Amino acid sequence: MTRSTLSPGRVPDLVSRLTLEQKIAQLTGFAVTDLVVRGEGPRPASPDIDVSRVPSLRPHGTGHLSLAWFLGHDAASLRSALDRIQSAVREVAPFGIGALAHNEAVNGFLHVSGSQFPTAWAQAAAWDPALVTRAAAVSAAHMRQAGIHLAFSPVMDLARDPRWGRVHETYGEDPELAAQFSVAFVRGVQGPEGDSGLLATGKHFAGYGASEGGLNQAVTQLGRRALIDEYAEPFRRAITEAGLVAVMNSYNELDGVPCAADRWLLTDLLRGQLGFDGIVVSDYSAVDMLRTIYHTASSEGQAAVQAISAGLDVELPGDVNFSHLADEVTSGRLDEHVLDTAVTRVLTVKARVGLIPGMATPPGASAAASPVRGTPPDRAEAAEVRRAIAARGLVLLANDGTLPLAPRGGRIVVVGPAADELRIHFGAYTSVSNAEMPLGMMAVMTGQVPGVDPATFVFTDIFQPRMPGFDERFEAEARRIHPEAPTVLDALRGFAPTVEFVPLGRFEADPEHALDQAAVAAAVADADAVIAVVGERTGWVGNNTAGEGQSTASPSLPGDQDELVALLAATGRPLVTVVVSGRPLLLDTVARASRAVLLAPLLGEEAGPAIAGAVFGAINPSGKLPSTFPRHLGQIPIYHGHHFGSGYDHPTGTRHGYNDLDDDAPLYAFGHGLSYSSFDIALDESAGPAVEEIDGQLRARLLVSNTGTVDGETVVQLYARDEAATVVRPVRQLLGFTRLALAAGETRRVLLDAPVERLFYTMADGTRGLEPGDVTVLAALSSDDIHCSRTLPLSARRA
Repeated sequence: MTRSTLSPGRVPDLVSRLTLEQKIAQLTGFAVTDLVVRGEGPRPASPDIDVSRVPSLRPHGTGHLSLAWFLGHDAASLRSALDRIQSAVREVAPFGIGALAHNEAVNGFLHVSGSQFPTAWAQAAAWDPALVTRAAAVSAAHMRQAGIHLAFSPVMDLARDPRWGRVHETYGEDPELAAQFSVAFVRGVQGPEGDSGLLATGKHFAGYGASEGGLNQAVTQLGRRALIDEYAEPFRRAITEAGLVAVMNSYNELDGVPCAADRWLLTDLLRGQLGFDGIVVSDYSAVDMLRTIYHTASSEGQAAVQAISAGLDVELPGDVNFSHLADEVTSGRLDEHVLDTAVTRVLTVKARVGLIPGMATPPGASAAASPVRGTPPDRAEAAEVRRAIAARGLVLLANDGTLPLAPRGGRIVVVGPAADELRIHFGAYTSVSNAEMPLGMMAVMTGQVPGVDPATFVFTDIFQPRMPGFDERFEAEARRIHPEAPTVLDALRGFAPTVEFVPLGRFEADPEHALDQAAVAAAVADADAVIAVVGERTGWVGNNTAGEGQSTASPSLPGDQDELVALLAATGRPLVTVVVSGRPLLLDTVARASRAVLLAPLLGEEAGPAIAGAVFGAINPSGKLPSTFPRHLGQIPIYHGHHFGSGYDHPTGTRHGYNDLDDDAPLYAFGHGLSYSSFDIALDESAGPAVEEIDGQLRARLLVSNTGTVDGETVVQLYARDEAATVVRPVRQLLGFTRLALAAGETRRVLLDAPVERLFYTMADGTRGLEPGDVTVLAALSSDDIHCSRTLPLSARRA
């Protein structure tokens, strides 16, 4: 380890004192799994590590520690392992520079010891950003305690195609909704002053969720205006409003250029227009894909040059390509100044979190490097927050008055493959999927998975294979990790012990166990209510139909579940259908067959109690959809903020629709969600104009009433429509929203406001702003349930 006195805060001085090899080391990742020593037995208490390998594997230090979530069996063993690795890295690194340890946190700290929360899509369904800030703060405390510096979250992608399997990791389809939740998450991780000692990473930049055909990592067919004004908006807001420090590139390509090598995207747009001054890290193997997938590079060195020249600072998880940068510099194919710029960015972040001895850090940041590591995670706070998200994230899609049921209201029969499974309520990047990954890898590498050759299998193929016979193993893991979490069936019986369960329906079609109409009818004969719990599994490995690398040509209920619902409806018994999913599904059959439909958007360990509470009225549903549900596969992609002349909503006249659909509208619109209460919104003219623009703020004064007979909560949504512009605008865009709790019969005055700049767009000359003209402001309970509106003129504005 090179030791010398450093000038506090003088990162450029430090860079000038590093050798070429030492600089390159700071721009690479190091997979901590390379240090793992296999333990004894079927499930060793904790994988051991051999840190004596560090000097030979990373003689000049390293930039990042990757894959840390596979270390340790509890918080203490994880912390111990990372501390040992950090010490070994500091011994070989110049000036004792430590490594940035990163981890995932989109659903909570990704580790068996971490508090888990409902998925991001479920969080968005709650329409309560303050809850996300609280959840992120708990995750940050877990990470600081473990010695983590970067949270590789939140996912800021807009998801408008439900065929894509990663919808559940996002905040849905709308730029404003995603922006507000992204800002809330970053503030929770980094602290209100940005000095928590932990930093957030926005991903994936950009357009990842708009892949062609819904295929993971496929080309994104978007114009630059859509990228800038819609898909980049959550990043813009997180940078300007929350001080986002790190960004991760997306896997897709834009107009023939992979995002990992796109200088316009990573430098001109991100750093130039959006004002980002932090570090850009690669998604895992994204630099490698320039050679192996996209064929824009024919060698490792060429791939590294393309990426770093575009503005990508760090290759992860390892150094497969960036390790060749020395040859590229010495041969003259890369200017060392480009390397210095990236190293300066990385070391600036390291100084901020206390990884460079002698470098000053902002107040609070040093807690990340101290033995105490800041305030321990608050488990009670975590439980309170996840219960609140689960209760508010439930979405009542349809109800004819059947719900809520009376706990002693007669014979209740529960069916469906999701009724007595815990695993189904967790998505990818959770404690459950993390525990399943090594089991799946071991099964593949030991030849237990039919049709997969261990000799030719590579890690990135792990998402694809079917794993027959593993469902019970994976379910056992979920119950081991979350022993107190009840299934939906267990929770329903907590309210009504006489609930009967008949195991009908499967996630995978099985001709040998086909549904029999007579058997279904006999199972629910004389039932006063039937509850069908259906859905799809979401995760990393196993028999999932959604998750990373899991795209579906038709996002439908898998197996025989649609048939089950139809057969149940044919019996004439009152049918309530609970749908467990982290993305919109094609639910036309369910909607037609059911008297009530309740969406449970991957609520994790709180799913059972929340669902049962809503079914029996202990919880009054108040969630709102963060994504549009299509009526038919052919409508995809479908989203509320489509342009004039396109999509399903045409406020200025008829347009061409689908001639084989009776209704072009979605099955359930963005922002939709019913309640056991009813609500109304009216303009409030009592103190002047109900809608006006004052000092750059659009303000709407509203009267919101609970017109029902029970107390409840709702989300008031404020939309706007630019009536004329030289660039085609959306038929509506979300400006803001607020969640309200109202007693039965209560009316409350509500002020909703939003900066006029939320209406800005890229104009014909390339600048952003707003042209003069009329704008209509709309107050609503969903995008298709507008209660009142007002049009007012706005003057021209420029960003």
